[in-house]
Amino acid sequence: MFYGLEDRVECWLLNAAHMKAVPGRKTDVRDAEWIAQLLEHGLVRPSLVPAPPIRRLRNLTRYRVQLMGDRTRAADRLEKLLEDASIKLSSVASNITGTSSREMLAGLVAGQRDAAALADLAHSSLRRKIPDLTEALTGRFDDHHALLVGAMLRQLDLADEALARLDAQIVAEIAPWQHQLDLLQTIPGVGKVLSQVIVAETGGDMTRFGSPEALSAWAGVAPAVHESAGKRTPAGSRQGNKWLTSSLVEGAHSAAQTKDTYLAAQYARLASRRGAKRAAVAVAHSMLVSAYWMLVRDQPYQDLGPDWLTKRNNDAHARRLVAQLERLGHTVILDPAA
Repeated sequence: MFYGLEDRVECWLLNAAHMKAVPGRKTDVRDAEWIAQLLEHGLVRPSLVPAPPIRRLRNLTRYRVQLMGDRTRAADRLEKLLEDASIKLSSVASNITGTSSREMLAGLVAGQRDAAALADLAHSSLRRKIPDLTEALTGRFDDHHALLVGAMLRQLDLADEALARLDAQIVAEIAPWQHQLDLLQTIPGVGKVLSQVIVAETGGDMTRFGSPEALSAWAGVAPAVHESAGKRTPAGSRQGNKWLTSSLVEGAHSAAQTKDTYLAAQYARLASRRGAKRAAVAVAHSMLVSAYWMLVRDQPYQDLGPDWLTKRNNDAHARRLVAQLERLGHTVILDPAA
C-alpha cells in the first residue's frame, strides 16, 4: 500500500518496533487517530524507505545471495552423492564444480568408467595429481548415480546462467553509483560484490543515517546494550539488516587474510581473546564505519597500519609485555631510553 501511495501523497512508513512502545487505542480507527496526534506532536518518525532504483537494486542483490546459497547446496548434494559412489574427487580437487572436475563428472555420466582415462581430463596444475585422481575416481559409480549426477550438473548450469544474468543486470542498475563503488573497493576485504551490497542496502547516501553509530546500529554490527540497576552485561550484537551484516562479516574474513593492514591486525588481536566470530563482527563494524566516512567525505580508504593499535598506547603495551614476562618467572626492570 505504501508503494501505491508514495507517488500521490507524502506518506510515512512508521517503525513497528517504535510504535509498539507507544501506547495505542483499542480499535483501528482510534489507533489511527492516536498515531495522527503523535505525528502532530513530533513523537514518531518515519522509517528509512529507499527510492525505487535502490529498491530494485536490493531485490537483485538479495536474490543473488539466495541463488548463490542454492548453488552451494546443490554442490554439497553432488559431493555427498559422489561419496555414496566411493568417488573421492573432492579429496584431490579443491573445487568439484571447476572445469577439470566438471569434465570428469561429465565423462562418468556419459558412461566412462576407466579411472585413468577420466584422470587424464585434468587441466593445468591438477595434472600433477593424476595418480591421486586415478585412485580417487576408482569407485562403484553405476547408472543410477549417472542419472542423479547429470541432473545435479544441469541444476548447477542453470544456477550459473542465472547468476551471470543477475550480475549483468546489477552492473547496469548500479552504474550511477560507480564512484561510490570505486571508493568502497579501496577497503581491504571489500570487492565488487560487497561494495554493491553496501550501496544497495544503504542507498549510497550516508548522510541520511546522521552518524556512523546510527548506521552501525541499523546494520546490526554495533554492540547491544543491556543495563539494569547500573550494571551492564554483555548482550552480543544488535538485530539489524541481515543482508548487509552477513556480507560485511564475509568481507571481514577476507580482510583478516590481508597482509600488513589495520583490519588484519584488529582481527588477530581480537580473535586471540574473544574468538573468531566476535572478531569478524568487530572488523565488519570497523569496515562499515570506514565506509560511512569515506562516502561522506568522498575520500578513499586510508589504512592506519598493522601497528596502529600498539602505537596508540605504548605505555599500556609495555605493561602487557612486562606482565607476560613476569608470568614466565622473570623480574623486569624498565630503563627508558633517553
